[in-house]
Amino acid sequence: MLWLLFFLVTAIHAELCQPGAENAFKVRLSIRTALGDKAYAWDTNEEYLFKAMVAFSMRKVPNREATEISHVLLCNVTQRVSFWFVVIDPSKNHTLPAVEVQSAIRKNRNRINNAFSLNDQTLEFLKIPSTLAPPTDPSVPIWIIIFGVIFCIVIVAITLLILSGIRQRRRKNKEPSGVDDTEDKCENMITIENGIPCDPLDMKGGHINEAFMTEDERLTPL
Repeated sequence: MLWLLFFLVTAIHAELCQPGAENAFKVRLSIRTALGDKAYAWDTNEEYLFKAMVAFSMRKVPNREATEISHVLLCNVTQRVSFWFVVIDPSKNHTLPAVEVQSAIRKNRNRINNAFSLNDQTLEFLKIPSTLAPPTDPSVPIWIIIFGVIFCIVIVAITLLILSGIRQRRRKNKEPSGVDDTEDKCENMITIENGIPCDPLDMKGGHINEAFMTEDERLTPL
């Protein structure tokens, strides 16, 4: 009698868990790709751990706290490590909705990955989108980064103002020297009248051009 009951349960489970069945999920693992020489063999112990992790995830779903390892069924396991699984409700002999299973897996994806030393790329739930990695806290507080950027901008602005002021001062200092040079050139010019070189009157120093002085003016001292 027990043997017949076991046979019936096995037959029911076989119908519930099969490729493409309702509420079934396919899983593919790339253990060697992820771990290389440290890769482990996939055996019944690893299958038991997988069932335990799925049951653990389902027990966190409201009204699914009674989920046991035996409620997680695996089927079509291949040597390249891929298989299908479903979670059943033994009281009603049917599989739990895919939405509930998907939500439970996504919430505990990191825990499942860590249990097998894999990640979302090497432990794939084909119908379950990968979860985003939690944001990492920066080693430096954000306010310090913002303050540093603003401080640098202020320093650059002050430096530009100083350089601009220095350039303007240099330009102003050059302009008077140019005027003085012109005046000096004009003062040193020698005029020629009737073939006789004559010095122009020095308006600043009150110098009298001797070419225009009379004989008495030259002999009579001032």
